[in-house]
Amino acid sequence: MGAPQQLSDLLGSLHWADEVIVAGGGSTDGTGAIARAQGATVLERAGSTIAAQRNRAIAAARNAWVFALDADERVSNALVEQLRWVLRDPPHPAYRVRRENFFLGRERRRGRWGRDWQVRLFTRERRFLLDRVHERLEPVRDAGTLHATLRHAPYRNLRHQLDKMLLYAQWGAQDLHARGRRARLWELGVRPLWRFWRDYLGYGSWLDGGFGLLTSTLTAYSCFLKYAYLWELGRGAPRGS
Repeated sequence: MGAPQQLSDLLGSLHWADEVIVAGGGSTDGTGAIARAQGATVLERAGSTIAAQRNRAIAAARNAWVFALDADERVSNALVEQLRWVLRDPPHPAYRVRRENFFLGRERRRGRWGRDWQVRLFTRERRFLLDRVHERLEPVRDAGTLHATLRHAPYRNLRHQLDKMLLYAQWGAQDLHARGRRARLWELGVRPLWRFWRDYLGYGSWLDGGFGLLTSTLTAYSCFLKYAYLWELGRGAPRGS
């Protein structure tokens, strides 16, 4: 499923929302036109990070509460009902929700993907930290918990995951480099190896057979790519886009 169809499907499921705002980075694949046709407010700015896009949408919201979503996420009926119940009289300024992450048609219940809690419901004065990758809301001291889950299918297939891994590894390296980090040679081997054993043995991915071996290996490879890019930046190589 391509990005325009993915967005269209998401917007079609948001009939329960008072307002829908789509924030993009200036794409030319027709997603803006699709969103407007389904009644969404569209904010476009080329070259901005995902966190900056989200912050623009939050600032434009007319409601007191915001629920942040990506195009590859889906809200279950149980979560919709819980959102309605919580927002009648919310005791917390923000709420975390667990994402059910699916890959190759199967939920990743183990590893870090099985512990994927995200703060997504919050009051509109909150903002996301401006990291390029793994954007997250600014720390909230008193966050509540939503017990219904958010379904997340970030990759269409293995090729799509590899493409995203390259991009996110580059962004992650740029974030680290901007904070003054430099990769040491040993990190190119030790950090990916540690990620693999942590995911495969420590988090129990070995119980998933070949699926667990594949996902743990991809986790380690993603770590290797990030530190390889960071090592390259430390040698004075020009930054990619």
